[in-house]
Amino acid sequence: MPLANTDVAELLARAGADADGHRARAYLAAARTALLWEEEAADLVAQERPLTELERIGPSLARRVREWIERDEPVPEPPAVRRDFSGFAAARRTLAGAPERARVRGDLQMHTVYSDGAETVADMALEGAARGYDYVAITDHSKGLRVAGGIDEATLAVQAEEIAQVNRALSDEGVPLVVLHGLEMNIDLAGEGDMDPAALAGLDLVLGSFHSALRRAEDQTDRYLAALRNPLVDVIGHPRGRKFNNRLGLVADWGAVLEEAAALGKAVETDAFPDRQDLNRDILRIAADLDVWVSIGTDAHDTNEMRFVDVGIAAALEAGVPRGRILNHLSPDELARWRAERASVG
Repeated sequence: MPLANTDVAELLARAGADADGHRARAYLAAARTALLWEEEAADLVAQERPLTELERIGPSLARRVREWIERDEPVPEPPAVRRDFSGFAAARRTLAGAPERARVRGDLQMHTVYSDGAETVADMALEGAARGYDYVAITDHSKGLRVAGGIDEATLAVQAEEIAQVNRALSDEGVPLVVLHGLEMNIDLAGEGDMDPAALAGLDLVLGSFHSALRRAEDQTDRYLAALRNPLVDVIGHPRGRKFNNRLGLVADWGAVLEEAAALGKAVETDAFPDRQDLNRDILRIAADLDVWVSIGTDAHDTNEMRFVDVGIAAALEAGVPRGRILNHLSPDELARWRAERASVG
């Protein structure tokens, strides 16, 4: 088999570790970006197309990558910080062979100009409609994550009014999509959120996510159990907190964590952004075995990034997560009923 983009990413990362200065930065940036490429680099070589068509690949890197592909360069086992990732191009290929699984009804994590996103609620909604979605969930960061422009209770209320206006406009224009009002709430080490519970009462979905102490090496099982037991949290967002070649993510007894999620009817997310893929396939397989609900969110910060949903769908498919346990296959009414049932369990 020719080298996949994940293989190219690994070779680029290793070359970057051996280089200095701007060359190291170029290799490492290209390694991360290789996961985002829409086409396999090996396919471009086979078609005699220039590899400079690929993002972050200039003439010098193009020559190096072409050499690796033409020589079928052996690829060492990636270290844990780069293991169990898939490329966007590979995900699209997987879903092309499973069209019945390729469509989801919505995207359950994205950000707008209210926090650290680049586009408006209406922009994200219209992209969702263009993708054939029934809904999108706007989940901007909460106030505890200041570095990401997290919003407070007053701003959350203002956003609720804007989302209502957007939904009225979509309805008036005959656009069959509804914007769900969610929040990615910052969760501390004790599983507590940073928002007044009363401010969350009108929301459609609350993701609880860890954004601090993400490099701890010791077992964090108790931290996850506390977050799951928080009655305000519906979904644990990007649970491990990992990032490709940057952060390994947290360690836990995932069997125990996911058993608790199943018992409480809570969902765990697979963040579909290519350099996150969190939860990854290995842990998603445990979730599938335990019949845990899974939520797929792109973590998109602009409309272009919403395309990465395919990475999350492919991961769930390959991990054996049943379609009936993926929140994104529920209708808006079914999603609301799921939350109500979860609340009764919690």
